[in-house]
Amino acid sequence: MDRIIKLGSDMALLWTNYRGAYLGGIANTLILALVATAIGCVIGLLCGILNTIPYNDYTPKPKRFLLKLIRAVIRIYVEVFRGTPMVLQAVFIYYGLPYFTNNTMQFESLWSAAILIVSINTGAYMAESVRGGIISIDPGQTEGAKAIGMTHVQTMTSVILPQALRNIMPQIGNNFIINVKDTSVMFIIGFTEFFAFHRYITGVNNMYFPSAAIEMAGYLCMTLIASVILRFIERRMDGDDSYELASEDQLVMAAGTYTHPAKGSPFDEYNKEGGELKRVPEKRKGLKRGGDRL
Repeated sequence: MDRIIKLGSDMALLWTNYRGAYLGGIANTLILALVATAIGCVIGLLCGILNTIPYNDYTPKPKRFLLKLIRAVIRIYVEVFRGTPMVLQAVFIYYGLPYFTNNTMQFESLWSAAILIVSINTGAYMAESVRGGIISIDPGQTEGAKAIGMTHVQTMTSVILPQALRNIMPQIGNNFIINVKDTSVMFIIGFTEFFAFHRYITGVNNMYFPSAAIEMAGYLCMTLIASVILRFIERRMDGDDSYELASEDQLVMAAGTYTHPAKGSPFDEYNKEGGELKRVPEKRKGLKRGGDRL
């Protein structure tokens, strides 16, 4: 119990002395995660759409070759960036670019480097999520859209993507939460986010565990708040749970919604005077019993 009280007092002391640094690190982390996730979603969306363009044996050979090449490039990109740690990707991109160009090309801003690294990593994960969301839609909807003359672009933008977006929304939120935590590796290139401030503070006062406890609480608060917001967005996308049968359209009368036309209206099938059914004289064509025509 004494150690817990001591930990609480040390955390309070650190927060009092370095509150501005901690809050600045939280702000940098959230901005980086939000911007990189948005850019990564755009990259993943483009890759997912390009990866699902259909072709068959009747497709012209140049177009078929181009689509196969695009899919091969996307597959290499996805496998490389999903199969390697982000910290090594940061090293190769930030330090490798000047190395291979003999320092003629290098990043002028740490923000641009960090956003590029996290965005490319997120795009690799989102590419597969978007592809899975697109192929999860019933193929009959694509066939129906083509049957009424819609092009592939119109089918994707008006029929498939609105439904796929709802399916991949949890994965978008999941990637954002992962980015909030994984931006902690950006200290390797000198970017000062939440975890980088923790390293700086512990280097000054040598209170590593109390500062780590503050970091743990900070990351937990950020991810919990993000989860609540994302769940709210998902519920808004689902719409209302109660539905009413639309019966105002005179051309679409569903079972159980038909009402008899008012008496005297052009659609009334009863006689106004006696309530008898109007009998329309039938015109018969053909032969009588005796063989004479009518």
